[in-house]
This record gives sequence, structure tokens and C-alpha cells, in this order.
Amino acid sequence: MKNISVIGSGTMGNGIAHVFAQSGYKVSLVDISSDALEKALKTIGKNLDRLIAKEKITEETKQSTLQNLTTYTDLKEGVSNADLVVEAASENIDIKLSIFKQLDEFTPDHCILSSNTSSISITKIGAVTQRPEKVIGMHFMNPVPMMKLVEVINGYLTSKETTDAVVEMSKSIGKVPVPANDYAGFVANRILMPMINEAIISLQNGVAGVEEIDTIMKLGMAHPMGPLQLADFIGLDVCLSIMRVLQDGLGDDKYAPSPLLVNMVEAGILGVKSGEGFYDWVEGNNKALVVSKRFKS
Repeated sequence: MKNISVIGSGTMGNGIAHVFAQSGYKVSLVDISSDALEKALKTIGKNLDRLIAKEKITEETKQSTLQNLTTYTDLKEGVSNADLVVEAASENIDIKLSIFKQLDEFTPDHCILSSNTSSISITKIGAVTQRPEKVIGMHFMNPVPMMKLVEVINGYLTSKETTDAVVEMSKSIGKVPVPANDYAGFVANRILMPMINEAIISLQNGVAGVEEIDTIMKLGMAHPMGPLQLADFIGLDVCLSIMRVLQDGLGDDKYAPSPLLVNMVEAGILGVKSGEGFYDWVEGNNKALVVSKRFKS
């Protein structure tokens, strides 16, 4: 498999395109917005420059990586010769099912169709195609160029051949693939999201403030990042969506999202992407975060 198509050029999509292109694959990056594609290429360029500054790669590697990338706003054109598609569009089941119906029609018969979904059923996605045995989850972690894990999700009808191919492909781009089965939240988010949700409930109930909660988890549990800061990076809307998938899929009220989380999302407070979450996010220089007055204890 040499030709990779990545659907969606946001944070996850451009990161996935970056790592495949840097590893020598020909990558088609597809998005309905030409502006988003232009922004994605600039982001990839900046990330490559950071690697050069750290002496991780050379200027030649940067140039070859960029040469391996081609952008498309037409889905059919962008996937016409794909060996593997990685869908990284919005975490919305209707959008994903629509995309996979089109991918099934537009891609070659041998092409593996994968989704970077963090919670949506791979079995359900595969069911809208004529090749469910070739549909699989490739759940990359953010930031993609830095994080080693790829959670490989087997749908009910995913074949062993597909799983083996995706495992080997993940290794070839320097990742560590770990297989899991298709249950709500898979492994990563079934464990992570309830912890984040409980941290938000603790804040809501006045147990402690934002910095206090995050500091306790960092220093006491050896977490590199506190759960509230991590929620801001993930996106509070994404956290809410995953909690609702867990609640619906597992049928247990212990997965009910915090009312504070619901209210924040409804108010448009989404974390880094909106400039405010549990922290105020100030651009530039990776300076220390300032806790929002809204949530001080």
C-alpha cells in the first residue's frame, strides 16, 4: 500500500497526513474547504520546522514530506487511487456514514477504509458499505506526529487480513498499534472520558478549583497533563459527544455527562479551539496557562 487518502484537514487530519508523508507514502489530503487545506499545509510546514530545529529531521526530509502531499477539494478525485483511506472528519455519526457510503463507491475494490473516530461504532460504519470486512478503526492520538499509539479497532466483520495490514502499516510510520474490539468508547476513551467527566463534576461541586484538580492528578497520579487541561486540548464538544456515545452504548447513567460540561458546550466554550475552556488560552510562545476566573474555587 503506497497511496494514502486522508479525509479532513483539521488537527487530526493534518497530523495523520504529516506522518504518512514523512514516512514516504504518497498522501492525498481531502477537505471541502480550500482555506482549510491551505491552513493544514502551513501547519505541517511549521511542525516540520520544529523537528528541524530539534535536529530530528533534515531540510531534505521536510521538502520530500511536502512533495508527498497533494490536496483535493473533490472527494472522488482525492480517493480514486487510494490503497488506504483514513477518515478524520467531524465526530458526527451522520457525517461519517455519509462519507463512508461515498468512499465505498469512489475507492478501488482493494482499498481499506479506516476511521479515526474516537467512539463511533466501526461495525455501524462498515454496515453502510459493501466491504465491511475492509472497514477498521485507526484511532490516532493528538498530537499525531508525537504520540506513538494507534488504537486499531476491529468491527464485527473486519477481516484478519485487514487488521494485519493496518497493524503493519501503523508500524511502518513509527507508531505502536494496539488492537481493540468494537465496544462503546473502545479502550482509550472508555477509561479516559469518565475520568475527565468526574474531574468536571468535582469542579462543578466545588471540591476544588481547576488548577488544584489538575495539579493533584499530575503530581499524585503521575499524569503528564491534568484532566481539565486535557479536556481543553481534546475539545469540550468532543468530550461531550463521547460521553453521550458511552451513555447510549452502555446504557448506564454513570456515563451521563456533567451538566457543567453540557452548559459550557452549549455556550460555545470548547477549549483551545474557541480560546477558552477550563483555561484561558493566550496565543504565542507556549506560555503558562491562566486559569479562567469563571471557574476559580
